[in-house]
Amino acid sequence: MRPQRPWAAIAAATVLNLPLGSIYAFSVFLKPIEAELGLGRSDMSLVFAVASVGFTVGMLLVPLAFGRMSAAALVGVSGAAAVLGVGLAAMANGLGLLLVGYSVLFGISGGATYIVAQQSANLLITRNRGLVNGYITGLYPAGAMLAAPLFGWCDETLGYRTTLALLALVLLAATVASVWLLGHSGVVLRGRVRGEADATGRTAIFIRMWLLFFLAAAAGLTVLSQAAGIIAAYGGTAALALTATTAITGAVAVARLSGGWLTDRFAVPHVCAAAHGWSLTGAVLLTLFPSPIVAAVALAMVAMGHGFISGATASGIALYWPAPAFGRVASQIYIGWCAAAISLPLLAGYLFDLTHGYGTAVLIAGCGNLVGGTISLGLPRGRKEISDTDEQDANDGPRPHMPKPHAAGGVDTPTDLT
Repeated sequence: MRPQRPWAAIAAATVLNLPLGSIYAFSVFLKPIEAELGLGRSDMSLVFAVASVGFTVGMLLVPLAFGRMSAAALVGVSGAAAVLGVGLAAMANGLGLLLVGYSVLFGISGGATYIVAQQSANLLITRNRGLVNGYITGLYPAGAMLAAPLFGWCDETLGYRTTLALLALVLLAATVASVWLLGHSGVVLRGRVRGEADATGRTAIFIRMWLLFFLAAAAGLTVLSQAAGIIAAYGGTAALALTATTAITGAVAVARLSGGWLTDRFAVPHVCAAAHGWSLTGAVLLTLFPSPIVAAVALAMVAMGHGFISGATASGIALYWPAPAFGRVASQIYIGWCAAAISLPLLAGYLFDLTHGYGTAVLIAGCGNLVGGTISLGLPRGRKEISDTDEQDANDGPRPHMPKPHAAGGVDTPTDLT
């Protein structure tokens, strides 16, 4: 048996997902690309939305290669596609090539590597899965936090095309390092195994998690994709918009890590409901007190709610399903991320073009958080509730070992789900 090194899988996820996470700093590119290519805000919203679709396509396709290609090979192919996509975006002279390079190639490769990284880590770790999954989901906004000020400075001094070209070089180096690390980790990706169909048949749990994730992501992605533009619309200066964008992505990174960590200690439904409540509070504050500073704080709260949900969702998948099924279940739940990216962010861009404001979009986001918090409370807390759900499922069958109730109301991760 090959020696297994969980630290190498986590290091690979870190090295590659940080630069890929720069997609969350996309709002920094809005004005320079609009000015040079003559595009509108709805056009730029479309670029981010299609990138989100590509991200989801990558997540859905890559599990099909499990058992056929190694984790290192999958990351190598995906990383090469990301480098090519960002390079094409740097050369784009219109919306078409920008969509092909940034939205399709960069988006698909990001989704594929994200699932490979999560699947690899969940196959190798047996303790503190909530914390580790929260960490991995937090890498994307952490990467955006680092990228936003660098992108802003580079856009001003060298132009956005140079910024994208430099990003392509960073992605190339990150891909090479990640390929070596995953090969060194000893992880083996497996195809479908016997009994997995029964394990992935928890339809009621899946639907609830999909919906609460979608509703949080719709609000959060609107902020992450248009934060700089939203703050400017509320009267903020360019400096405040850039500073807030950087701070928001950092807050989301902390929230994702915290969302996973909290599920190691508290029940998943309670963490998710509290996360939606936090976002709702931000939307209410911005509606009642519209001003630049309040906008920066409120948008951070809305985005953090999405961050908490992201970490808690990844942790919940690891708790409710066995490790070999993680990548497939996660990729299907993350379709909600794609649906969210092409819903409220696009609508918000359209409404801005019509009204030059984001007030209505903020109200819609708040209503979604209210519904999401209610749905969250229907998730199971422990073993008995999961068993009851399985008995009602149309695909009922032999059940794998499930987590036992935590003394504090949360759920303990089994020591070995592989």
